[in-house]
Amino acid sequence: MSVQLIECVPNFSEGNDMAIIKQITNAIEAVEGVMLLDVDPGKATNRTVVTFVGSPEVVIEAAFQAIKKASEVIDMRKHKGEHPRMGATDVCPLIPVSGISMEETAAFAVKLAKRVGEELSIPAYLYEYAQPNKERNNLSIIRGGEYEGFFDKIKLPEWKPDFGSAIMNEKAGATVIGARDFLIAYNINLNTKSVRLANSVAFDVREAGRVKREGNPITGKVVKDAEGNDVRIPGTLKACKAIGWFIEEYGIAQISMNLTNYKITPVHKAFDEVCKSAESRGMRVTGSELVGLIPLEAMLEAGRYYLAKQNRSLGVSEDELIEIAIKSLGLNELSAFDPQQKIIEYKLRNAANEKLIRMSLIAFANETASESPAPGGGSISAYVGSLGSALGTMVANLSAGKRGWEEQYTFFSDWAVKGQAIKDKLLKAVDEDTAAFNRIMTAFGLPKGNDSEKAARTTAIEEATKFACEVPYAVMETSYATLEMLGVMIEKGNQNSITDAGVGVLCVKTAVRGAYFNVLINAKGLKDKTYAEAIVVKAKALLAKNHSEADALLAKVEAAIA
Repeated sequence: MSVQLIECVPNFSEGNDMAIIKQITNAIEAVEGVMLLDVDPGKATNRTVVTFVGSPEVVIEAAFQAIKKASEVIDMRKHKGEHPRMGATDVCPLIPVSGISMEETAAFAVKLAKRVGEELSIPAYLYEYAQPNKERNNLSIIRGGEYEGFFDKIKLPEWKPDFGSAIMNEKAGATVIGARDFLIAYNINLNTKSVRLANSVAFDVREAGRVKREGNPITGKVVKDAEGNDVRIPGTLKACKAIGWFIEEYGIAQISMNLTNYKITPVHKAFDEVCKSAESRGMRVTGSELVGLIPLEAMLEAGRYYLAKQNRSLGVSEDELIEIAIKSLGLNELSAFDPQQKIIEYKLRNAANEKLIRMSLIAFANETASESPAPGGGSISAYVGSLGSALGTMVANLSAGKRGWEEQYTFFSDWAVKGQAIKDKLLKAVDEDTAAFNRIMTAFGLPKGNDSEKAARTTAIEEATKFACEVPYAVMETSYATLEMLGVMIEKGNQNSITDAGVGVLCVKTAVRGAYFNVLINAKGLKDKTYAEAIVVKAKALLAKNHSEADALLAKVEAAIA
């Protein structure tokens, strides 16, 4: 069963005084088990978006402490800012990350809201998946009237808080707590200072669109339906909320967006739609900015989208896809965009699991040459296999970009994408093999003072040794899978690079045989002889198959260059 992990992204109504913001984030980090991922203050909005993750109980404890501290250090009676707000902690969403359902996450949101309302005397409203009443689960509807208007709104029966009394907290305001899908807060920059023009673009693209009017689209009478409701002209983007505002800090107007489902409306689609609308109104988009964090896949998809528009191969590295996305979306215009700080998976990444592949070539070679037994032959085999796949991918990319071969662009691009996936899998195995060795060493170091400890130690050694067989066998399988791509590149790829593909085949031969050695040596130490025999038989068969096919490919290379 996977570990339960949720993300919390509270928005606090302070974006200028870093001392106040630090007090709030200190309250979060004081809770053991919480990982603070991002703190993103905005001066013009006078608002800070904080992101942290952890197990559910830990996260809601940290959220409660943050809301409590915000109520102590932020005075809403003095607050001014461009962004709509209703409280010191304006909104506090919980987002399921892994091992937990949306329903379970919503239950934790309810638990948090109840405690805020009862213990802090802050009116608390539920929203999105945590709110059973669908007539008041939309954040913008709940927040309507903002802090100033809530003193009267809260007295209306239909706006009684879900938790806490129906009396507005003058200093802390009210707060909205809920559970939702991952939301991307995204601002697009315009070459204008006009909020009116910016709002026109926002109304063009947001899902809610604009109200329909008779005659003049700005001053004309609002059209009503048979029930007396405003008739609306929907915008071009689903799952998108947007408004226009002026940011004094930068001297520009922006389209401020919440992309509530980036799989329906990804950032690149939102960006292009705003570009289209802005151009039709005599403006130009100059760049964009992310508030908070973004999923890795959203950045990779943007990179692929812009590469495809240029008819370039999509089989490039993850880093290059991200670089293309940053440049295409203009994410560096207002401030430097650091993928390591802005992409959620990178923030959550356990550096210890990627210690070796994050090293420089020199550092990796030196670490291998040191007196430490790991990394050893298994890790090197995986790395050599990744180089074989990388060489095949290089030939595919060169072929996709070859002048006169435009009609084969998709064919070679698809192979390059497959090659990148194999390369990345083998790179991951570099650290996995060392981790497997360390797991065996750890098992041998377990106590053996009594029969119970001896039994547990024996079991741990056996399980660790089986894992140490499975990792190199997986390297064998993955490296062997590279031969198909290399074969296609040798036969159909850019012939100026045929020797590169040939060296790739040699790398695969080395990787498979090297990993085979590790399967044999680890299987030899197993007590489960049935398992040991079975994995050795599989490994021998795969070794023979790999070498036969590899030798045939090498013969083709030699014949072509002889």
